[in-house]
Amino acid sequence: MTLPVLALTTGEPAGIGPDLALMVAASKMPLPGRVVAVGDPDMLIERAARLKLGIDILVLESGQDVPEARPGVLPVWPVALRAPALPGRLDPSNAGYVLATLDRAIEACRRGEAGAMVTAPLHKGVIIEGGHASFTGHTEYLRDACSVDDVVMMLATRLDTPAGVQHLRVALATTHLPLREVADAITGQGLTRVLRILATDLERHFGIVEPRIAVCGLNPHAGEGGHLGREELEVIAPVLERLRSGGMHLDGPLPADTLFTPRHLDGVDAVLAMYHDQGLPVLKYAGFGRAANITLGLPIVRTSVDHGTALDLAGTATADTGSLRVALEVAAEMATGRGTGR
Repeated sequence: MTLPVLALTTGEPAGIGPDLALMVAASKMPLPGRVVAVGDPDMLIERAARLKLGIDILVLESGQDVPEARPGVLPVWPVALRAPALPGRLDPSNAGYVLATLDRAIEACRRGEAGAMVTAPLHKGVIIEGGHASFTGHTEYLRDACSVDDVVMMLATRLDTPAGVQHLRVALATTHLPLREVADAITGQGLTRVLRILATDLERHFGIVEPRIAVCGLNPHAGEGGHLGREELEVIAPVLERLRSGGMHLDGPLPADTLFTPRHLDGVDAVLAMYHDQGLPVLKYAGFGRAANITLGLPIVRTSVDHGTALDLAGTATADTGSLRVALEVAAEMATGRGTGR
């Protein structure tokens, strides 16, 4: 079977995104797809020299087939930098360049040139400073670019346990919001949409029939019966009750401080956390460097690494490619319908 084309955006040019793309291409470890980087070829050539990697940068013309992966060769769909890029030195002038790499990958997926896109980390602050004040992250940008109303951010990792491999998947009801805005953002309508997207894509992309989802409460002790907040009673629990009556398998709302324990996770296919730092610290503690960030609800497949730009590591050849490899593997599995299941 021909391996899928995976469009790998190189992210913030001052960060480790270019390094990761080059290091993966230089490795003799097999890749799960035909990887094509999206970025500036001259920048990649310069970075490869800095990293002392013997990489052949293969610039592809529009419509040219992406070749099978070969160690030491990195196919590239070219996007030109707006200003020279130096490792570790952010430049707002390149904000438009970073967004242009995303646009190129999105277009390729929507036209069928690529089966999935995989994104290296970008730097939200420098994109905002570069004149894109409304930018809040990859997830929201992809939602708007694909003209969908809602998407769901989910991180996934595989844990080795005495009982075998366990999949830990954590999705978010809200994404990149200041903490003081979270409670107001959790509405019955929004939570319903998030849970339906999560359940649908767990089946569609991961082959999980009738997925079981554990749902966190928002407040400590899931509100303690209303004494520590009423969101569980007035918003979350009624949504879960309605969706259960329609056949969804939902546990909760459960206190987040005890949900992430082996007893409560047994048989659970995904956890829905109410906000970013409620669920992701647990997953990253358990599987940092071995996790993928996945955007659900899109008409295309998108995965990403589980870490940031690591400006201090850029150009040093010390970046860890582990998370990128997981993101590539998950993207290939989702693109070909070979989901990891339970």
